[in-house]
Amino acid sequence: MKFLIDQDVYGVTTKFLIDGGHDVIIVAKIGLAQASDEEILRVAQSENRIVVTRDRDYENLVFVRAIGTGVIYLRVLPKTVNEVHNELAKVIENYSEVELKGAFVVVEPDGHRFRKPLT
Repeated sequence: MKFLIDQDVYGVTTKFLIDGGHDVIIVAKIGLAQASDEEILRVAQSENRIVVTRDRDYENLVFVRAIGTGVIYLRVLPKTVNEVHNELAKVIENYSEVELKGAFVVVEPDGHRFRKPLT
């Protein structure tokens, strides 16, 4: 899968995705370190990528502003990173890239919620 990693995502999570064989781009490495969330979503949309973030503000952009790209929102702390990675792996295994590109997924240590915007 193709991911665009927000600057607030832990490096260990980025490594987890890269080690899983995914196509990963980090926003800071493409000049988007100071970009707005909306701009990051638009870049992800134009590059056909799913945003991975720890920033809950993306939910508003996806559902209220209807910016149509997938977002995986990680509710993770350093002490829960392994549990969140286990759940993230389940999300990646159970949903296709097409399904994820049209959804907002909240990943927590004890599960996940998959939401699709109303069209």
